[in-house]
Amino acid sequence: MSAEAHGVPAAVSDTIFGMWKALSNRDWEALKTFVSDDCIYVDMPVGPAAAARGPEDIVKRLKIGLEPLAGYENHDGVLVSNGTDAMYEHSETWTFKTGESGVLRFVTVHKVVDGKITLWKDYWDMNGLTSFAPPTWLEELATADMSWVFDATGLV
Repeated sequence: MSAEAHGVPAAVSDTIFGMWKALSNRDWEALKTFVSDDCIYVDMPVGPAAAARGPEDIVKRLKIGLEPLAGYENHDGVLVSNGTDAMYEHSETWTFKTGESGVLRFVTVHKVVDGKITLWKDYWDMNGLTSFAPPTWLEELATADMSWVFDATGLV
């Protein structure tokens, strides 16, 4: 990827950029290889009570939002790290099957240990997403499989 990662250890940047490339391709099996068995994923606008834990449940969670899209693309950004903890500023373009499209800006916090992501927290603007999503989007989310939910309150 062409993201900026000056001074970031290769083990950290390779893991993070590899995971985001797999996600951009919606290659769920490849994505699982980048997260630890106990990795916690949290959409911070939603909160830690609706987190996912482990590769299988993280993929279930991601598929709810991303699998129905007609188009999904990650855009490179800036990665900074202290060697274990990393912050990645980036963006995504979401295109819905009904034609709506928009750019969602993120800051993601990752913790990388032994080449695996052990913590993944996404910070993004819920109002920004709902401003370009189709009117039925939230209703469709409400009927999705929620078997992945893990309450990470107190863990993140």
